[in-house]
Amino acid sequence: IEDLARELDIDRFRVREIFREVIAMSLKAQEEALLHRDQVERSVGAALRASFLGTVGAYSHMAARKYFAARSPEMEFLGTETFAEALELAETGKVGYAILPIENTTAGSINQVYDLLRGTSLRIVGEEILQIRHCLAGLPGSRVEDISRVLSHPQGLIQCSNFLASMSGVEQVAFIDTAAAAQEITRVGDPAQAAISSEEAAEVYDLEVLARNIADQDENWTRFVVVSAVEIDIDPRIPSKTSLVFTTRHHQGALAECLKLLAEHGMNLSKLESRPVPRRPWEYLFYVDVEGTLHDDSVSLAIAGLRRLCPYLRVLGTYPARTTPDGAVDRIRPS
Repeated sequence: IEDLARELDIDRFRVREIFREVIAMSLKAQEEALLHRDQVERSVGAALRASFLGTVGAYSHMAARKYFAARSPEMEFLGTETFAEALELAETGKVGYAILPIENTTAGSINQVYDLLRGTSLRIVGEEILQIRHCLAGLPGSRVEDISRVLSHPQGLIQCSNFLASMSGVEQVAFIDTAAAAQEITRVGDPAQAAISSEEAAEVYDLEVLARNIADQDENWTRFVVVSAVEIDIDPRIPSKTSLVFTTRHHQGALAECLKLLAEHGMNLSKLESRPVPRRPWEYLFYVDVEGTLHDDSVSLAIAGLRRLCPYLRVLGTYPARTTPDGAVDRIRPS
């Protein structure tokens, strides 16, 4: 490198420093790859542990128990205070899986989770859906008309906005999660305070259900994704989905061109979501779920075509589906 610099009459010291930086970046990339391999090995060792947001009785806890029902006696569930913390436990191999809510039929997408998924090396390996049945829980003997303060997760407050509007002058307080809100009502011991939570959380924390089915919509479902470093092999007979995130080129019809390519390969989209690109105003990332797995020729060819069209594309995971017509295992009643 120094000889080339001398021939081109370029500062050999600067060229040497640049080359050192390139080598350092290369070594870092190799190190990350080795850490990822080690991460997988550690995660396999922790495959009977799963992290979730909240505490015992939270909807995420209920979804985790539902997803791992076949091996629930062996599973250990760890509650966390933030989505990022739940994800970090899986990234470091302290748990084999993290389960995160990603969208709700009433409140829509949970944008923070979408942003976190793009920044992790983990893959989506599963999904679960849970019917959300909110109740108003208070101390034994409390009455709805005497409640002046209601605690819940922000999503819980949003999903029960009509019921809360019917409670004159009630203060709404956002809390870490619905179960923690129920726990706080028990700890404080104030009969004028109540929590929006599940009936299971009310039972866990010795509260009385003051009102049932208080969500704005009767059909209130939350979709959760399960992420892990543990690779999975999917039997082709299992209805599955593949999740992608990509950006398009900044010209007219760029997104339509991508969607047309997916249609030409027979891809059925079950989700299309846009999110702003960080630090790049008015540019967007697109999150897409398509039916099928990476082992399907149609899916792999479609993704190969997208890579030619898109400046950035990442496969977030291939996993058994719970929200497609063929993959649904819960009966969602018609309205």
